[in-house]
Parts: sequence; C-alpha cells; structure tokens
Amino acid sequence: MAENLKTIADNRQVRHEYFILESIEAGIELTGTEVKSIRAGGVNLRDSWIEIENGEAFVKQMHISPYEKGNIFNKDPMRERRLLMHKREIMRLFGQVKQGGLTLVPVSLYFKGSNVKVQVGLCKGKKLYDKRASMAERDAKRTIDRAIKERNR
Repeated sequence: MAENLKTIADNRQVRHEYFILESIEAGIELTGTEVKSIRAGGVNLRDSWIEIENGEAFVKQMHISPYEKGNIFNKDPMRERRLLMHKREIMRLFGQVKQGGLTLVPVSLYFKGSNVKVQVGLCKGKKLYDKRASMAERDAKRTIDRAIKERNR
C-alpha cells in the first residue's frame, strides 16, 4: 500500500552541518491551531534541535507561526513540543547522544495521512574540511550532469 506522504518543511541546513547516521520517524504533540498553521506552511525548522529530559523527547526552537484565525487558542510559536516515541527508543537515543557526542536534530516535517510526523536525525557534526569535501563532491556531480546533458543534445 502506498503511503500518503506530503513534506511540509525540510531542514536543509542539517545536511550541510552534520553527517546523518540514523533517521527515526516520530509523532509530535500539537494543538489544533498549530496543525492548521502547519497546513498553511507556517513552520520553520531552522536552528531547532531535540533534547531528552526525564525520559521524554522535546523539540526546541521549532517555530510554528500563530494561526491567523486562531485568536485565543494560539500557543507560543517557539514553545517546546513533545515527540511521541516509544520509551525504549528514546532511551537508546539518549544513550547514543550521551556516549558518542552525537546530536538529535529534526530533519523534516511531513504529513503521513492526516498525522504530522517528524523525521529525527541522529547526527554527528561535520568539520570544516568535511564541509569543503562535500561541496566539492556536489560541484563535481553538477559539472558531470551538465556535460552529460550537453552531450545528449
């Protein structure tokens, strides 16, 4: 059965700043006006991260714009939002973050059916030379693709 996935927001900066070692899908606890705002495209994942406190995972610094017609039901746009994951999964990630010096970062936000899901990345930071190498690799691929396209004309 084909899943109905619709990407809402993508944190492209993560792929530049980190090596993504593992991706995990998680639900997110939202209010009704936040979901309506997300449907309108009012979400920003830039500079957001995930922290584990007391056995629960929270997304910090994820900005969801207040819903235009939400009046008193709107919440703080920068409030921390709980991720819905199994306790065993959270504890495994917590152990890897504490032991290996890794980071948890939201990579993308998408609708799966009618539910909002977050793709959580277990990431390791890139050094400057790693960033340069990946940029050089991307440029080389771009020139090869350009040459192939010119050749096929």
